[in-house]
Amino acid sequence: MDTLTALAVIALAAIVHASFQLSVSVVTLLSGHSAGKRDAPGKSLRLVGAFLAGAITTTTLLTFTALYLVHALRTLHSSVTVWAVICAVLVGVGLAIWIFYYRPKQGTRLWIPRAFARFLDMRVRTTTLSAEAFSLGLTTVIAELPFIITPLTAAALAMYALPAPLQLYGALGYIALASLSIVIVVVLIGSGHNLSHIQRWREHNKRFLQFAAGAGLIVLGFFLYVSQVVTPVVVAGGAL
Repeated sequence: MDTLTALAVIALAAIVHASFQLSVSVVTLLSGHSAGKRDAPGKSLRLVGAFLAGAITTTTLLTFTALYLVHALRTLHSSVTVWAVICAVLVGVGLAIWIFYYRPKQGTRLWIPRAFARFLDMRVRTTTLSAEAFSLGLTTVIAELPFIITPLTAAALAMYALPAPLQLYGALGYIALASLSIVIVVVLIGSGHNLSHIQRWREHNKRFLQFAAGAGLIVLGFFLYVSQVVTPVVVAGGAL
């Protein structure tokens, strides 16, 4: 995998990661409940900022852990079988996002089990300290690991293909792009935008986000299959 291809894979994987909506849903709930309790604007912003810090911290830890594991298992990087499995999982998760990422009702209810949704809602209602909001940010990113792990793995493998001096920048770029949606929402909240407008936009565009996330993973899976599975096999066959 050349440098330009690796950067493209990292960027596409990060954009798919950014399209997942659990952290955005929870931070809008957190801001809404804080406003409903008539907390001072400064306290509300501190809670939202702490939540953002927790979400970015978890994304950072997951990204560097994935990159470390790819380095530790570097002998698998050139395995056609490993790449074929990763591509199949990317396509499978993309299809799963199309089928059930959003529940088939009005609103923006996500795939998460209702018991866990009630737990998050209870945590949001009782969050009054920045440390609690920070841990809530950590929790929401971890909760979406079933979907996050696939683009993250593809991105980590692409980071490993970069020259050593660029791997850190590749990881930081992934973290920045993957956190973009939650950063934008927090900035909108902090600048005084109405939460109902943000929520209405999310509801009107949820099917587009769902389609884009699933399509992004499917495209990434087919692209990596052609470049990392089909091409090496053809080249190896031609060398015989």
